[in-house]
Amino acid sequence: MTYHPKSDFLRIIKARGFLADCTDLQSLDEALCAGVVPAYIGYDATAASLHVGHLLNIMLLRWLQKTGGKPITLMGGGTTKVGDPSFRSEERPLLGPEQIDANIAGMQKVFARYLDYGDDGALMLNNAEWLDDLNYLDFLRDIGRHFSVNRMLSFESVKSRLDREQSLSFLEFNYMILQAYDFMELNRRYGCLLQMGGSDQWGNIVNGIDLTRRVIDHEVYGLTTPLLTTSDGRKMGKSQGGAIWLNGDMLSPYEFWQFWRNTTDADVGRFLKLYTELPLDECDRLGALEGSEINGAKIVLANEVTTLLHGAEAAAAAEATAREVFEKGGAGDDLPTTTVTAEEAAGGVSVVQLFVRSGLAKSGKEAKRLIAEGGARLNDADVTDAGLVLDAEALAAPVKLSAGRKRHALVRLGS
Repeated sequence: MTYHPKSDFLRIIKARGFLADCTDLQSLDEALCAGVVPAYIGYDATAASLHVGHLLNIMLLRWLQKTGGKPITLMGGGTTKVGDPSFRSEERPLLGPEQIDANIAGMQKVFARYLDYGDDGALMLNNAEWLDDLNYLDFLRDIGRHFSVNRMLSFESVKSRLDREQSLSFLEFNYMILQAYDFMELNRRYGCLLQMGGSDQWGNIVNGIDLTRRVIDHEVYGLTTPLLTTSDGRKMGKSQGGAIWLNGDMLSPYEFWQFWRNTTDADVGRFLKLYTELPLDECDRLGALEGSEINGAKIVLANEVTTLLHGAEAAAAAEATAREVFEKGGAGDDLPTTTVTAEEAAGGVSVVQLFVRSGLAKSGKEAKRLIAEGGARLNDADVTDAGLVLDAEALAAPVKLSAGRKRHALVRLGS
């Protein structure tokens, strides 16, 4: 029998594509209908900024708050010292306390854009609060005895690492126990009833539910989101040029806007549902557009997502810059322009040659190395083929070349 959620939160996230799995959908729905449900997602402080790969779950927390729930963003000041091994091929580099604190400060700026941390609002906590002072022997006796090594080895995140005969340190193996302990402590201290995360966190979440039931006899729940990939199979938020950071000092609002503007046609409707708050029927309408009209939908997507993170003014400025460069052919004082004749375009011009002619590379060899290392972009999309040739159709509108994040040039047809 198909389950129809009654709570606004479950109804919305199901309709918009956030829901992958839940440990007990019926009981969670009843809890959501009965009162305010505190729910958390954990974030280890492995970098100074969150990236687009985190944005799905940040939007999940935002919808929770908009529908009356209480979001908890749990900073991994303690667990970052261990490192989550989930679906990683090697151990994470260990960070010192000062670097972890600096990373948390950078991440907090992003959460403040999406969640209200005012009175009775969202909570931002740090698991170092209860993990840093744990007594190891007491922890083994009181908590460790509830975990079966056989069961822990069966979880896909661990099993896949061992099947590839890749080392899994004892330090990393303890991570899932610490995450389970986090859930129990959040329930005991703050009444947290729900842990959310990506599908790769399912085993860790189930461990926390089981531990909370065994130790303090409380019922809690788990909910996961799908591990999102683009229509061409790439992991969401990753590009050959590096992560799409959410902090403006690590990736400019314009570059962030361009990332969404360059969304593949097939992903537009889905991304509008997940990353904006536009009504579902509008998301479906925009996602169904075809041909040149889909470009207008991509601009709507870019504006809506950029406005949530950087504000409406930054989104408008990014769109204006893009129009100036690509539609009007404007270059600005800091964007050099290279002209390709119609005769050259008719025969096709290699992208390697254009990087050299525009001054972004000193030689063909350097241009090919730039492409191989993922630092070359064409209209803010990664260039992966050094043999790419641009013909007259591709050069009909001004083309922007980028070497890294700060060096750009414009290529346009001329006499």
